[in-house]
Amino acid sequence: MTPPQSRHIEHFDVLIVGAGISGIGAAYYLQRDHPGRSYAILEARDAIGGTWDLFRYPGIRSDSDLHTFGYEFKPWRDEAIASADKIRAYVCEAATEHGIREKIRFHHKVGAAAWSSDDARWIVDVERTDTSESTQISANWLFCASGYYRYDEGFTPEFAGRDRFAGQIVHPQHWPEDLDYAGKRIVVVGSGATAVTLVPALAEAAGHVTMLQRSPTYILPVPSRDSIGDALTKVLGEKRGFAATRRKNIAMQRVTWRFCRRFPRLSRNILRRINSAQLPKGYPVDVHFNPSYNPWEQRLCTVPDSDLFRAISSGTASVVTDRIATFTETGIELESGASLDADIIVTATGLNLLAFGGMSLTVDGAGVHLPDAVAFKGMMLSGVPNFAFAIGYTNSSWTLKVGLLCEHFCRLLSHMDAHDYAVCSPQAENAVTQTRPLLDFAAGYVQRSLDQLPRQGTEAPWLTSMDYRDDVKLLRFDSVADPNLRFAAAGAAGTATATQHAVIA
Repeated sequence: MTPPQSRHIEHFDVLIVGAGISGIGAAYYLQRDHPGRSYAILEARDAIGGTWDLFRYPGIRSDSDLHTFGYEFKPWRDEAIASADKIRAYVCEAATEHGIREKIRFHHKVGAAAWSSDDARWIVDVERTDTSESTQISANWLFCASGYYRYDEGFTPEFAGRDRFAGQIVHPQHWPEDLDYAGKRIVVVGSGATAVTLVPALAEAAGHVTMLQRSPTYILPVPSRDSIGDALTKVLGEKRGFAATRRKNIAMQRVTWRFCRRFPRLSRNILRRINSAQLPKGYPVDVHFNPSYNPWEQRLCTVPDSDLFRAISSGTASVVTDRIATFTETGIELESGASLDADIIVTATGLNLLAFGGMSLTVDGAGVHLPDAVAFKGMMLSGVPNFAFAIGYTNSSWTLKVGLLCEHFCRLLSHMDAHDYAVCSPQAENAVTQTRPLLDFAAGYVQRSLDQLPRQGTEAPWLTSMDYRDDVKLLRFDSVADPNLRFAAAGAAGTATATQHAVIA
């Protein structure tokens, strides 16, 4: 439906928000399966790549293999665990190869989106981050591919005495390009994926690096190259070899996760033995590598080619498990009474989440209160018409889930075309009796933000699956039609968007 000419609002069939790995993937599937549909990608920053362009701290890399983290449609040709610059180049290459780059509107930040049932479209408020100019764009569908990290700030807890420290304090999300840490004493506060990446990278040039952790994290050494994958590619050729390696790694990820969840005590013992074998004889593994939770209640941290353990073994890095009492002029005083001298303190203390890039949603003038909305198939929101989003796996490669969601979105559009539908809205009334957090994950950055996110149900299709095999069946092969979806033809949109008081605040 063409928007009223008097308003002079540019219109697209689909607006994709975010030009990171999810947004570029969504654009690929959309133009492959629906070449006649118009679309644009709105990106608040000035570059492609999302997280992989934003974060620039030393050593930043994937913690999943790129054969599964990369796109199914574009073979990965490099080492399995890759640095951010290689991932960024890969995403940019995909955008260029498939003509997606010219569809991106850089410096376009979405502030709000308003759905009109009468017009069966979204009106999206956009701010130009380079000129501060405001504009509006209309779309039949809004596809949010902005992930869930807040890009303008990371999480840093309140540290007593922080202002007393005479050195430099850095958060990895805002790493200074000119930071000179050669020969310096560095304390990295944290034990998650960012910390275990930073420590060995910094240790290559620093005087000494200490990873100060309040509690340990499970850490698994992995090879940076997939030797079996390399052999499969050599024998089968690039395309078939990549596909075979991808299937192998998907199976390995799934088996590892299910094994850890089913046999937590055995899994803990196996990981402890692996860690012990990587460290000097007599190293206090039970102090520094013995988490209080079970494997995969939080994501396992991977270290390529045992780089963290090698740094510890060489003496260029060390681990301290303690709590911070206060910052001092020269470093950190610990609750145990010990102290750590430092020239630089890196607060690798986590991230903040931000649902849908911070955009506010309204449906027919009523604001959508996200914590009251329920996710449908992990990709739509109850009571919110023609809105889809992409959130990947927390227990496997992010992009595995996103690819399936994009395929299902395109199948949904085809179903609507076949029946001359203009509007699609999931309805949770009388269908969802119990809900739980959208992300069933114990990580601190998730727990801090659960009250700001939508929820999920306890049974499909309201359950957000974290099992790739189940999702292949549901999203790739099962019917798009569902009794929980309400469709309407053009001109009858109002019948599809009956307001749910449990969803619209």
